[in-house]
Formats: sequence, C-alpha cells, structure tokens
Amino acid sequence: MPKLFEIMGYKIIIWSNENGEPIHVHVVKGKLYKQATKLWLLSDGTFIIAHNKGRIPKKVLSDIIEILNINSDSVLNFWLTYHGYKKFYQ
Repeated sequence: MPKLFEIMGYKIIIWSNENGEPIHVHVVKGKLYKQATKLWLLSDGTFIIAHNKGRIPKKVLSDIIEILNINSDSVLNFWLTYHGYKKFYQ
C-alpha cells in the first residue's frame, strides 16, 4: 500500500487492489489499516468522506481534506500511475 503523503501525523495511502473502485484515499494513523478513514475524489477535484472508521476528529479530518483538495491533481496522477484508470465517485 503506497503512501502518498503524511499530513498532521496521518498517512494518506491507497490499497494495491482496488477492483475498479472510484478514486479514493485512505487516511490512517499508526498501523490500524483495517480502521482507515476513506475519502472519495470527485471530478471537481474535491474530496468527500466515504466513512470515518479511523475516528479522526472532525476538525482534523476537515483540515486533512482541505490539504488534499489543494493537492488533488497529485493524488489523481498517483492513482493513474499506480492503477492505470480514472473513475470518479458519482
């Protein structure tokens, strides 16, 4: 599972096997990958919360999303390079 960024102590990662799912990232602190928070990338370059299984505090998650929104092109390019397809949520 490649790490794209580290923001405020949280790793921003993608899984290796996404089975054609729309573009998204997982946000995790430590090694609790099964409890990672999932964020979808929308076609307008913004992220929305799919779920917050990582129980990231609302303000922290909002700040992480704001940083990811600014860097959405980097996330998209990383996803395309790694998975080879582009499919947005909704």
